[in-house]
Amino acid sequence: MENTEIERIMVFVETFFKQTGSHGLDHTLRVTRLCVDIGKAEGADMQILTPATLFHDVARPLEKKTGIPHEEEGARIAEEYLRSNGCDESRIWAIAHAIRSHRFSRGTKPETLEAKVLSDADKLDALGAAGIARTFMQAGEHGDGIEGAIAHLHEKLLKLKDLMYTDTAKEFAEERHALLQRFTDALEDESIST
Repeated sequence: MENTEIERIMVFVETFFKQTGSHGLDHTLRVTRLCVDIGKAEGADMQILTPATLFHDVARPLEKKTGIPHEEEGARIAEEYLRSNGCDESRIWAIAHAIRSHRFSRGTKPETLEAKVLSDADKLDALGAAGIARTFMQAGEHGDGIEGAIAHLHEKLLKLKDLMYTDTAKEFAEERHALLQRFTDALEDESIST
């Protein structure tokens, strides 16, 4: 895909993000940047990885309304868009697979390098400083307080380091995990309830 095609996808994807939030357009852009870094280091096909990354959370704003898992609806939206723009069917399959398998909590295992890179980059954005900020944004979105955020840190985020697929992401995860662990420890030390 040429840069103009990627730019057109980006314009299309932006229309789905009317509001900011823990899974807003800024999250997609950070994941895209991580995918470029990891994908190049790992030898991924960027013609598959970049569109998959841009589409990976496109249906996140719709999930609450429709009840359809965003990875399934996002893959469908991507397939429809790519088909209508003349994309090759094998590339469409690879892009849709990466989108469908990026959400580690759903149990669909990524089978291609590009899918593994997307899954890793998405998890990496939940770690480190951005992950901490997103945790509290999400707690606010769900009406949870600090205790709810601490629970999320323990139930999900502090486990992500050990779920990376690629060597590059494993390296990135070490530093981000260490920051997240230090923050969690400090927050628990300051917390009024135990």
